[in-house]
Amino acid sequence: MGGNGGTGANAEKRPNELLSSWFVRSGWSKGELARQVNRRARQLGANHISTDTSRVRRWLDGENPREPIPRILSELFSERFGCVVAVEDLGLRAAHQSPSVSGVDLPWTGPGTVALISEFSRSDLMLARRGFLGTSLALSAGPALVEPLQRWLVPAPATPQGEPEGSSASRRGNRLSGPELDLLESTTVMFRQWDAQCGGGLRRKAVVGQLHEVTDLLQEPQPAATTKRLFKVAAELAELAGWMSYDVGLQPTAQKYFVLALHAAKEAGDKPFGSLILSSMSRQMIHLGRPDDALELIHLAQYGSRDCASPRTQAMLYAMEARAYANMGQPGKCKRAVRMAEGTFADALEFDEPEPDWIRFFSEAELNAENAHSYRDLAYVAGRSPAYASLAEPHMAKAVELFGQDTEHQRSYALNLVGMATVHLLRREPEQSAVLAEKAMTIAKKVRSERVNTRIRKTVDTAVRDFGDVTEVVDLTEQLAVHLPETAEAI
Repeated sequence: MGGNGGTGANAEKRPNELLSSWFVRSGWSKGELARQVNRRARQLGANHISTDTSRVRRWLDGENPREPIPRILSELFSERFGCVVAVEDLGLRAAHQSPSVSGVDLPWTGPGTVALISEFSRSDLMLARRGFLGTSLALSAGPALVEPLQRWLVPAPATPQGEPEGSSASRRGNRLSGPELDLLESTTVMFRQWDAQCGGGLRRKAVVGQLHEVTDLLQEPQPAATTKRLFKVAAELAELAGWMSYDVGLQPTAQKYFVLALHAAKEAGDKPFGSLILSSMSRQMIHLGRPDDALELIHLAQYGSRDCASPRTQAMLYAMEARAYANMGQPGKCKRAVRMAEGTFADALEFDEPEPDWIRFFSEAELNAENAHSYRDLAYVAGRSPAYASLAEPHMAKAVELFGQDTEHQRSYALNLVGMATVHLLRREPEQSAVLAEKAMTIAKKVRSERVNTRIRKTVDTAVRDFGDVTEVVDLTEQLAVHLPETAEAI
């Protein structure tokens, strides 16, 4: 037995018509699905999973596999069809989940937020050490995702957090000092730099461990000002843990960290950072084929931070709004959002006040990258439109040029090289596309980002499908097998 598990041999089974329907429409063979399940399981660290065609046949015949297989199947079909395909949609039974580790409708209280972050980060670390990660999570989408997050805007009760300054608790010698808090904040900045340089796979567990340590500090009596700063650190670490999880393909885990980060940001009273968290969640929804949800999240971010976000942050939100409209096939609204992003970013260049480290990433290179991808996405939605591809090209070229000069953002450089390769494919220029894709592969070897690897593979697949007889494309497929073989990396 391959360690997959399932219902008992004597259990009464009926053919799983829902799973069969999704399977038939996917176009996969049983062997291909088995290989994809095994590959994703290795990425999760579940090395005991060894699925074959006979096991897939048994699932179709009604066997209910044990976790993490149902969640893996949910993710694979979601990616295949560009929409969220829940475990229940596949006719499989999800593992029982307590409210503390499932869903996004969580209590908006300071102590509750600390307890939830502490429990989830501890579980993440323990499960990772034991072999697999986040196996009982499921993605939320639609009203189940958006409506609970709207309470981010509801004013919090006027109850003091932490101990008042001058109290006996704040005078005790084991409370955090200012320099210690400064060190915590600078460590978060360092983690963010590592993520940009090396991808989410290298330091994700270190970030989760640091987040868990911060929740320990939040459970001790601290002065009110210290508590507020600790919540801000917790929010930034949780958002970064979510971003790294997203980067390595752990989508339900990423969403959970984003939600917890938003709760911590509310406790910190940091609406601008809350808007960044919502923009990260919006990007994830675009990745999962849910642009309507992405747009609602961005509008929630814009509304909640309209009176306090800096021009750079507002420009970033406009750029993400354009991405959502592009994927919804609304070119007029997309172009308007692109213009707003460009105009607001110009205002940001004249903004004299210091800005937080977390928005530094939104540079001229990133602005061009986002707008290029908006036009590129429009081209695909519009049936591979060469007109929109032409709009994307100068923005993508500028992003590639600027990121090529920036050693701190190698993942972004690789992503935009791939983006430029897709633009050349849209313009039916496979030779130029192959050159850029191969260059991205050399960077991908140094950057532990499943997102980069996946985009390269999809671009090569498209090139082979459309231009499989072109010499450069044939060579590219050989390079892919050498540089990015489909083997898992530890997360």
